[in-house]
Amino acid sequence: MFISRRAGLLAAVFSAGLAFGSPVAAESLADAIALAYQTNPTLQAQRATLRALDESTVQARSGWRPSLSASASGQYTETRTPQQSGATLVDSNGDGIPDTAAGSGIVERNAAAATFNLSQPIWTGGRVASAVSAAQADVLAGQENLRRIEAEVLGGVIVAYVDVRRDIEALRIRQDNVQVLSRQLEESDARFEVGEITRTDVAQSQARLAAAEAQMRSAEAQLAISRASYASIVGQNPGDLEPEPPLAPILPPSVEAAFEAAAINNPQVRQAMYNAQAAEARVAGARAERMPNVGLNASLGWSGLAEPFEPSDYSRNITGRATLTVPLFTGGLTNSRVRAARARETASELAVEQARRTALQNVTQAWSQLLAARANIGSTDEQVRAARIAAEGVRQEQQVGLRTTIDVLNAEQELRAAELAQISARRDEYVAAASVLSAVGRLDAANLIPDVDRYDAQANSRDLRFTWGWTPWEEPIALVDSAFVPVTEELPRDTPMATAN
Repeated sequence: MFISRRAGLLAAVFSAGLAFGSPVAAESLADAIALAYQTNPTLQAQRATLRALDESTVQARSGWRPSLSASASGQYTETRTPQQSGATLVDSNGDGIPDTAAGSGIVERNAAAATFNLSQPIWTGGRVASAVSAAQADVLAGQENLRRIEAEVLGGVIVAYVDVRRDIEALRIRQDNVQVLSRQLEESDARFEVGEITRTDVAQSQARLAAAEAQMRSAEAQLAISRASYASIVGQNPGDLEPEPPLAPILPPSVEAAFEAAAINNPQVRQAMYNAQAAEARVAGARAERMPNVGLNASLGWSGLAEPFEPSDYSRNITGRATLTVPLFTGGLTNSRVRAARARETASELAVEQARRTALQNVTQAWSQLLAARANIGSTDEQVRAARIAAEGVRQEQQVGLRTTIDVLNAEQELRAAELAQISARRDEYVAAASVLSAVGRLDAANLIPDVDRYDAQANSRDLRFTWGWTPWEEPIALVDSAFVPVTEELPRDTPMATAN
């Protein structure tokens, strides 16, 4: 598997030179996102981590459920008593041969026992309820962390996609530049032969052509790098990439709307808020250590001789017991745990504020980059238009002797630089738009690929709710135990928006 994947990545590198040949397969940005969403190992690993975290709720709820255990034991005892001086010999086994003395001998005993023990908590003082509430908050925080990882992966797909398209276009521009400069060199050679220009003009054309060829090789290498990055995150080499769809339908209409959306949807903010709820539940759990504990215990056991085994001779013991445990003095341990839990709760509340500030900073930065990129697109479009007119004019003026060879070469160089700046500006604008979506919590599969079957992060948690070990009397016990424990609340989210395809 590793060898085949490595070969695929190497193929991405060595196939860069075939970018303008026969396409591998036409694919859209939605296709790339869907493939990465289903197969990216980072995303798959995070989903598995979340499923493991879901089990913490089941483990916490087991504190309300009965536990049944069985034990069995067998015992053999041999007691040897040493012979005393002057003791009378005794025939212990009746075979007519004295073998032991009075006051000495060997005594053998054996015993067997089997026991079933059943225990059922009735009230834990909120200990279990607090653990369940904290586990539920942890699971919700884990779901938000999965959303964060998903946004990072899908954002990486977008960057890889537009980078490949940009580098393909950049290589085309470099190749066109080499072709134009090759014709310019041929023209310079012809004009030099008839004495219209000097050797200097020819050398200038040769130098520019050599530089253009070096730039074309660099563009090929950059395209190979971008293709390898694409294959790494998407899972296959890029084919003939279609133009990326606009992200405007799911972008906030203003920076104020972006701030409001980030406060509700940003996964880091929501994760911090769920962590704060978990910390609050753990404070309640630490306080519950001061409360009494009520439970029921029952045992059923049998005991008798192991050898000879006679079931009818075994005695049976049945025991039922109700236990009330009241903690009186723990040497300050409980109070220390309460203070530690309160300190962690304070830290988690401050982390919420820090997450909000970071989210606002990210929105501001991404929105500013988006505005700058949009302005650059307008500027580079005008630059390309003007540079194209200027290059054509300089070539025509050269024909009538008003311009020199170096003027033509400079005009061509300015035109290529403007075209490269134009494609970079368009790439930067799209990446900046994706960064805004990530900052406001909308860079997810629900918005980018609404028609693809999406991973349900809550399905596993729902399936575990009534799994093996659940008992019908668990619910009333949980209701009583949760009377004074904070309940984990799921935070509201915006309805996903569909992007235009």
